[in-house]
Amino acid sequence: MNTAQRRESILSHLKSHSTPVSAARLAGLLGVSRQIIVSDVALLRAGGADISATPRGYVLTGDGEPVSGHPFEGILACKHTDEQLQEELYTIVDFGGEVLDVTIEHALYGQLSGPLQLTSRYEVDLFLEKSQLQGDLPLSSLTEGVHLHRVGCRDEATFLRIKKALEEKHLLLH
Repeated sequence: MNTAQRRESILSHLKSHSTPVSAARLAGLLGVSRQIIVSDVALLRAGGADISATPRGYVLTGDGEPVSGHPFEGILACKHTDEQLQEELYTIVDFGGEVLDVTIEHALYGQLSGPLQLTSRYEVDLFLEKSQLQGDLPLSSLTEGVHLHRVGCRDEATFLRIKKALEEKHLLLH
């Protein structure tokens, strides 16, 4: 089974279950590690799949409608070091996006999200300064740098430019 088939199988399995399905169970069914499933789900979310992580597993949710007031919203699956955080956030806002939130999948708690609402380098700098002053680590430090950003922007073309720029900087999860 190739990667695309595995991801399709994950979606199919989630569609056929109304209760949460654990990453460990999916890993066992598909003969891969739990971490592979976590990465696959992150990429499925980035592709628009409405998958939520709960403490008991994954479920398909929501209607996919944007709630931020932006004409277009997209999800980016990112992976980088703490040192690359500023570069990632600057890239998103420089190309016309608003970083609406960050989401990780925590092994114990399921899906954890934090609102960001960053629209400029100034706001990014304030966010990073606050983090540094308080000694707080980004959520992605709990998941070896893997996280999702929901990004709002004026249109899909803007989102695709942001995605391409992040990809060129090797800040996207593959």
